[in-house]
Amino acid sequence: MNPDLLSLLRCPRCRGTLATVGDPPEALRCASCEGGRYPIVAGIPRLTEDPYAGSFGRQWNRYDVMREEEDEATFEVKTGMPAASLAGKLVLDAGCGGGRYSRLVGSRGARVLGVDLSSAVEKARALCSGLPGVLIAQADLLDLAVADESFDAAFSIGVMHHTPDPRRAFAQVARKVKRGGRLAVWLYRRNTPPQEWINSGLRAVSTRLPARLLEPICAATGVLGGVPVVNRTLNKLANFSAHPDWTLRVCDNFDWYAPRYQSHHTVAELKSWFAEEGFEDLAELAPAKAGPAYDWAYRHDLIIGSGVNVAGTKR
Repeated sequence: MNPDLLSLLRCPRCRGTLATVGDPPEALRCASCEGGRYPIVAGIPRLTEDPYAGSFGRQWNRYDVMREEEDEATFEVKTGMPAASLAGKLVLDAGCGGGRYSRLVGSRGARVLGVDLSSAVEKARALCSGLPGVLIAQADLLDLAVADESFDAAFSIGVMHHTPDPRRAFAQVARKVKRGGRLAVWLYRRNTPPQEWINSGLRAVSTRLPARLLEPICAATGVLGGVPVVNRTLNKLANFSAHPDWTLRVCDNFDWYAPRYQSHHTVAELKSWFAEEGFEDLAELAPAKAGPAYDWAYRHDLIIGSGVNVAGTKR
């Protein structure tokens, strides 16, 4: 484990600095408070337990979704930063999931701290195991026990809307960026009222289904997502993925219908969060897809599963 990256972790109780216990390290101990001891399991510092994100642990450990070329293109679109431009910089991946973006940025020469609440950290750790400049830790975005104003860049792609308090998660991550540092956040877009009503009704059922029942449904809709006529019409009413790769379609569907929390947002709302946390030079990042029909539907909030995507620089 990279000692410089370990030094960025803080005690969740008192925000004191942490020292390693054992050789090789088996735990982190707080220098300031009694009882501040946190295990290191399978090379992963565990600063918290997972109270609500279990579906993501199952999802990212079950599905192999890393596609390096696609991941690199997606990362640049959703952060406004080419991965190679982060070489030599200290970067926070806030909600790293299975670790594909931590791996991407780390492989381009950045020093990366990837944090996630769920057991997906195990997949992320395995994916990044050959990169000494990447540390994966289990931590909570709502109470992010990481040194403030430390990172040259931070990003959170599709994560904060799966917490019970996205605004708080945003503030916690924003606090970790140093002055002059860049932050990029991607959240689900709020669609039209009828689409939101349909989605809420479907998720009221799907979030109560055990995974062993939900996964076959996601696989069936994964088949539908491969039929062009269907995926250009029905998925404007009920979300299911139309990704060209069947495995990714199934994973995307599970990602949508399994999580306990899912919130939808507007560009104006997200920009206001950036401004309130002291960011300027705000940029609304455009989606990868383009074309007259898509652009019209996107502007009118008709594309279910699309995002609001903003990046800014901390004053």
